[in-house]
Amino acid sequence: MNPSYSAAVRRTLTVAALALAVVSVAAAAAPAAERADASVFGGLGTWVDIYDGAVYASPESAAQRIAARKVRTVWVETANDGARVDVVHSVRLGRFVDALHARGVRVVAWYLPGHVQPALDQRRALAMLSFRTATGGAFDGVALDIESTKLRDVALRSRRAVALTRQLRAAAADVPLAIVPFNPRGLERRPATWPRFPWVDLAASADAFAPMVYTGGALKGFDATYGYVTRALRLLRLNTGDPNVQIHVAGGVADRLGPDELAGFVAAVEDDGGTIGVSLYDWLTTTPRAWKALAPLGAA
Repeated sequence: MNPSYSAAVRRTLTVAALALAVVSVAAAAAPAAERADASVFGGLGTWVDIYDGAVYASPESAAQRIAARKVRTVWVETANDGARVDVVHSVRLGRFVDALHARGVRVVAWYLPGHVQPALDQRRALAMLSFRTATGGAFDGVALDIESTKLRDVALRSRRAVALTRQLRAAAADVPLAIVPFNPRGLERRPATWPRFPWVDLAASADAFAPMVYTGGALKGFDATYGYVTRALRLLRLNTGDPNVQIHVAGGVADRLGPDELAGFVAAVEDDGGTIGVSLYDWLTTTPRAWKALAPLGAA
């Protein structure tokens, strides 16, 4: 553990970790679907959403700059439930995917369902699988961002999130599937956001989780950031009932992390030692200083 982290907080986290370990032994998980290769979600990553016009203005240049940062996986949003089409920027997205693949960078598509229109969510989720570039290229993995609370009926929202995940898992076959869930520490602090979040049911279909463990702007200092990220990762393992769940941890928002907060995030991931990938949200807001801090994690 990082020696600069306070002794008092170290002791607190150690006790909490032991308690979580005891509870996780008794956690009952739903029968898991056959797993695909989660390594697609590993290594140093970055994120691109449908609003990143600068990326789509020159997809090949963006791909070149991303590859120069030694990024192994780009998480790219194809749509959300409010978009006008099933795949936004489809032609330029295809160019972006081809340019990344040409440089040895993997591409994971992600979709943000609203759970209000199940048929639309299903169609747009499946569009990630059917998408092809002009050269026939496809995504290396797919992900569902299960964070929308548009549907006020929480129980129905959970059922629809799980149903959509199962539908995508069945259609994906050997294409790896990740869940981008609510930040587990955030839900612990504000459980009314999504009571009884369906961790176990989602884990039964997912090959990996990519929690958005955002601390930038809300937490100040090394200790606060370190403790928050550490707790979030431990909660994810507890809540899924799987101590070996594959985790790509996303921090952020990148340009809201000061030097101390960035150091706390990196140290927490390093000391956890059980994640397969790391990134900051997003590509356009990640500073040179942040890339330098992340580099050792990407090389691990």
